[in-house]
Amino acid sequence: MAFDPDLVRAAFPGRRFDYYETIGSTMAAAAKVVDHGAVVVADAQSSGIGRYNRPWYSAPDAGLYCTIVLRTKPLPVLTMAIGLAVQEAIARLTGLACDIRWPNDLLVNSKKCCGILTQLHDDRVLVGIGINVNHVGFPDDLTNIATSLRNESGRLWSREQLLIEVLRGVDVFTLLPREAILSAFTQQSSYARGRRVIVELNGSEVRGTTAGLDPDGYLLLDDDHGHRHTILAGGVRPCF
Repeated sequence: MAFDPDLVRAAFPGRRFDYYETIGSTMAAAAKVVDHGAVVVADAQSSGIGRYNRPWYSAPDAGLYCTIVLRTKPLPVLTMAIGLAVQEAIARLTGLACDIRWPNDLLVNSKKCCGILTQLHDDRVLVGIGINVNHVGFPDDLTNIATSLRNESGRLWSREQLLIEVLRGVDVFTLLPREAILSAFTQQSSYARGRRVIVELNGSEVRGTTAGLDPDGYLLLDDDHGHRHTILAGGVRPCF
């Protein structure tokens, strides 16, 4: 079923809301928008962007593909605040409990259902959110690592209502103090502390155990040789 933007506009009167049936990328469109809190959403993307400029699979009529424009500093803490907001929104709507893999992936039953991308653009931050909502299948290279809210719950969900819940959560979580966000993320993410992981670091893979977050929200890792590393970017995977 096609996305109905008027349902979201009615919930946020006065907020800029740009809707496209099909677009290359909501991130590219949002780069031209300066209004704080503005939302760009598309029913389908032909060039969806993920971490490290990897493509984001954007099946039409199935996922939630949006970018929010925020005038705030693009610290890792902001990405975590968005992750917490999306986690809560999914739980409110579907009852599904997502894990958050530092810094920007949401997982259900160890499979990815959502990716978050934050990019600094001039004096604002573009927050891209891609959620697999009503997908029933994925390309072969994603089948073993991706899932959708529909696959995990066995039913269809309103993408409009999910976006409403996400925006409400973003408005709340982005105003929280840094310490509150770090504390909440540590509680809600199994990856924040005591998790065996493999991290891509300086072109090589490092195995170790996560040791919490530093005051700026970067991940601390104690490697298997007794050295502590501060992880500044993603590429964190479970190590069994």
